[in-house]
Amino acid sequence: MSKIKEIVEKIRHSYYGIFKVLAFLIALVVVVLIMPRNVKFKYEYQKMRPWPHESLYAPFDFPIYKSEEAVRKEREEALRNVEPIFTYDALGTETGREKLVKDFESQWIDSLGDREYYGNLVLNIYDYIENNGIVAKNNSSRSFKEDEVVVVVRNKVRTTCKYEDLNTMTTASNYIQSQISNISDYKTMELINNLLHSSMRQNVLYSESMTKQAEKMALDNIMLTFGMVQKDELIITQGEIVTDEKFQIISSLQREYADITANNFFSKNFLLYGQLLLVSMVFVVLYLTIKLLRPDIYEQLRYINLILLLMLFMIVPSFLILRFVPSMIYLMPVAIMAILLMTFFDARISIIVQVMTLIIISLAVPNPFQYFFVQLLVSFVAIFSMTKRTRRASYFGTSLAVFLTYVVVYLGMMLIFDGGLDSFNWKFIIIYAGNAFFTMLALPLAFLFERVFGFVTDLSLLELSNTNSPLLRKLASEAPGTFQHVMQVADLCEEVIYNIGGNPLLVRTGAMYHDIGKTRNPFYFIENQNGKYNPHDDVSYTESAQIIISHVIDGIEICREYHIPEQIIDFVRTHHGTRRTEYFYQMELRENPDGVDEEEFKYPGPLPFSKETAVLMMCDAVEAASRSMKDKTEESLNKLVDNIIDGQMKANQFDNTNITFHDINVTKKVLKKKLMSIYHVRIAYPE
Repeated sequence: MSKIKEIVEKIRHSYYGIFKVLAFLIALVVVVLIMPRNVKFKYEYQKMRPWPHESLYAPFDFPIYKSEEAVRKEREEALRNVEPIFTYDALGTETGREKLVKDFESQWIDSLGDREYYGNLVLNIYDYIENNGIVAKNNSSRSFKEDEVVVVVRNKVRTTCKYEDLNTMTTASNYIQSQISNISDYKTMELINNLLHSSMRQNVLYSESMTKQAEKMALDNIMLTFGMVQKDELIITQGEIVTDEKFQIISSLQREYADITANNFFSKNFLLYGQLLLVSMVFVVLYLTIKLLRPDIYEQLRYINLILLLMLFMIVPSFLILRFVPSMIYLMPVAIMAILLMTFFDARISIIVQVMTLIIISLAVPNPFQYFFVQLLVSFVAIFSMTKRTRRASYFGTSLAVFLTYVVVYLGMMLIFDGGLDSFNWKFIIIYAGNAFFTMLALPLAFLFERVFGFVTDLSLLELSNTNSPLLRKLASEAPGTFQHVMQVADLCEEVIYNIGGNPLLVRTGAMYHDIGKTRNPFYFIENQNGKYNPHDDVSYTESAQIIISHVIDGIEICREYHIPEQIIDFVRTHHGTRRTEYFYQMELRENPDGVDEEEFKYPGPLPFSKETAVLMMCDAVEAASRSMKDKTEESLNKLVDNIIDGQMKANQFDNTNITFHDINVTKKVLKKKLMSIYHVRIAYPE
């Protein structure tokens, strides 16, 4: 029982690490399940390059397949030779004849002439025209050239003629006019003309289904192979140039090998085990790399989840393309993941994750080396072009850089492997352009992931640090003294972080919001008082301390009301740590030396937990104290900076941060220099 409790306790204390491992396992299962089960050919080769492997002999009999280009040309030629098929509508023709006879009998008057003579004349004209056929142009889904040869099927008999030889309603009408033009009586001629025109039928109809069937038969008759290779026959020797002919034979062996092994049950299982083993190794290496090299990322489960989700976001669609339309694999914008990684992380982790993702995808593509080489170069270009991502336009510039890189690499590959640009194909340029276009989706996707995972990107920080934002405008109008204070603190923080390392934009934005809670009671803070009246004179020291302390809680509430990100609210929480409101505490201690509750004069915390929040605490205290100094000299400012920061260190305010003594010393130097510059203090020269 005690062992079970011990196990439960271990699980309870390490559940966060278990969730991280579980996230990697889920990603592994998804990747392996959806990964195409195509057997990889163990030889890498390129056209017009020496064969780098040992001499290759045929392991079994196999046919030599024609190239895709040759098959495409044969298909085009076969389709050109298929003649459009028309059918003769015998039923419609007979129906029209019956209508003609019926109408003639009902409308003919003996005074118009000999009934038998004119009845035979009308039928002879109708039979001549309809037997020759009238083509129906309005039922065709395609256009025909006048000299195009077509096939007319009548009573299962096929006859060929030119399209222009088929009668139309116009030529039929002209023939009717020529046959009745010698009738002297106008009424007789008009009646015959009307009877014939009302009975005519377009009885030669284009049959799309029969034409498609003929096209299918023509395509089915195309042979995909043009020869055979016998077992143990020498295919190519080591160092021999892979000519077009050799390339086609080796490609045929690769195709036949894949078909044979794919239909083998044991091969499928071995393939699955191999994929599981290799993909597992990739994820294990990624896990250890993040844990050992980037512990700051490893400690955050949401960082791990975002990285794995971005990998799946790229791997799963790539595998689906490889399964259904492998020729379009380069349409998948892999650079979009590099851009998103750079949006939320730095270049080092972006390169690591991007390389691991490309390795996994390369396990399934037909030509893994070429794919990995091209996409790696494109990914590096995307990462380097995103190093300065301070404007949304940088995303569009990155897309353009991605497109140009694809084109340059494509041309370089052709020059190396084809020995020229003869096989240049605009299809690939269009694919690369589509790839670059889809890369621009990184901007809305970055916004989506930012909201889902609670990240703050540099673009969001730029928007938040705009002094025209609603909350900063509120601070400027309701607490102008505090506004000037936070702007000064923001400049100091940014300068310090530039010198000791960190995120300058994050610390600047956090500094601009750290005192936002003072807008609730602005006149209780000295920087907003006009010097004539101090509201603290009307309350006790304890109440004054509580009002001052409350600006931290008020700031948190106001920031949440305005939907400010938690990363910025952290600066509001921690900028005073757990220090005392020293002035009111000392004043209360004078009046009640034995009965002061120190906790009532302490800020609630927490302590700063990052380099940026620690720098804000130092800069905030130094800037505020420097304003109250009457005599601002080099000596007094140096002493002020040392005393305040040393006091914060003595109070253990930086215990939870990763800031070093060296960083603190640099911070002191920067603050001293900046304060002397702000207050125009001249350096004291030695005598």
